[in-house]
Amino acid sequence: MPGLILLKNGRVIDPVNGIDQIQDVLIVDGKIKAVGQPGTLSEQPGGLVFDLQGKWVVPGLIDMHVHLREPGQEYKETIETGTRAAAAGGFTAVAAMPNTKPVNDNQTVTVFILAKAAKAGFARVYPVGAISSGSKGDHLAEFGELRQAGAVGVTDDGLPVGNSQLMRRALEYAGDHDLLVISHAEEMTLSHSGAMNDGPLATRLGLRGIPHIAEEIMVYRDLALAEFTGRPIHIAHVSTRESLALIRRAKAKGVAVTAESAPHYFTLTEMAVDGYNTLAKMNPPLRTEADVAAVREALRDGTLDAIATDHAPHGELDKDMEFDLAANGIIGLETAVPLTLQLVRDNQLDARRMVELLSVNPARILGVDGGSLSVGAPADIAVIDPEKKFVFSEESIQSKSRNSPFLGWELQGKAVLTIMDGRITWQEPISS
Repeated sequence: MPGLILLKNGRVIDPVNGIDQIQDVLIVDGKIKAVGQPGTLSEQPGGLVFDLQGKWVVPGLIDMHVHLREPGQEYKETIETGTRAAAAGGFTAVAAMPNTKPVNDNQTVTVFILAKAAKAGFARVYPVGAISSGSKGDHLAEFGELRQAGAVGVTDDGLPVGNSQLMRRALEYAGDHDLLVISHAEEMTLSHSGAMNDGPLATRLGLRGIPHIAEEIMVYRDLALAEFTGRPIHIAHVSTRESLALIRRAKAKGVAVTAESAPHYFTLTEMAVDGYNTLAKMNPPLRTEADVAAVREALRDGTLDAIATDHAPHGELDKDMEFDLAANGIIGLETAVPLTLQLVRDNQLDARRMVELLSVNPARILGVDGGSLSVGAPADIAVIDPEKKFVFSEESIQSKSRNSPFLGWELQGKAVLTIMDGRITWQEPISS
């Protein structure tokens, strides 16, 4: 791959450096060499040149919540296929949740994940270790060992930490090791055996519901623990309006809390599961129109800091069964950009805020490089065609799994060029 790439005439959106205008970006030997007015950066022999009129040039997207399934469930996804899907979606980095088999609660698994990611070469992978050994909720994992091996945070995602004393200690010790604590907020005695949002539709379908308070009670507890300990906490996959109200009030009080939601929570309501559609089954479940509106408002006003996909691949047999028994979760890396762009087209967000939510803030929250197009920084860049329309089909999916409620949708907006560390990791035909 040439050591020089010139991106010409693109709309450069770089909130960190206060840029939103037509500019050229020069990449040399994996680094951003210069950003300047069109025509001021000369082309070099042997380099690649892309004319990006009408395209956005943004810092590489960072998904701070994905499930790559390897080790242990490679039939659903591998680190290679998952990061290839990430690159196809414009992501240059992902944070991998620890609910693998075995659970990533130790140095050996963390090192394995990093080695596999380096070999695949599609995206940076930031491992997130388990809070508790085996994610069983009994005692803390070895945070120092995890951090030393390369973990950036800890969570028992997929399972809540039910023991409040353990969660308190996790916040205290994680802070000592510069690890982010990510909360999976779920009160299991309220959500146990639930399959969808609690309400009239669940009653009509004869399905046990998961009430919104199952999330909100644990959000309240974890915010209280963060305030008590004085340590930061990140709330994952927020889905309800009252959870958002709690986070908003905590931020106003000065609690060190950040939070994310996922595209499906600002795009779909519980009606997507009508007809027992297991492709729309997830945890937390899809909620009401009022909750969707609240998530959109929270993305706009800063209550939510990041958009993360909660990319959760499953094999066909994991979903093709009775609704109660089907696995929770959907793939999301390849639909995040068009679904978020819909908010921009609807004037719910502007382009700068979209980049903050998908790149700038995830980098800041995780404490990793990226999120800007600063000169001298690694060339992690996504080029987005906001007008490109496509049908999201099984044939086009780069993930190993196909479990998405957006199959068959015509979407608008797509990453057409993804560059990680100066190397092209995804490319589609680019039209002017």
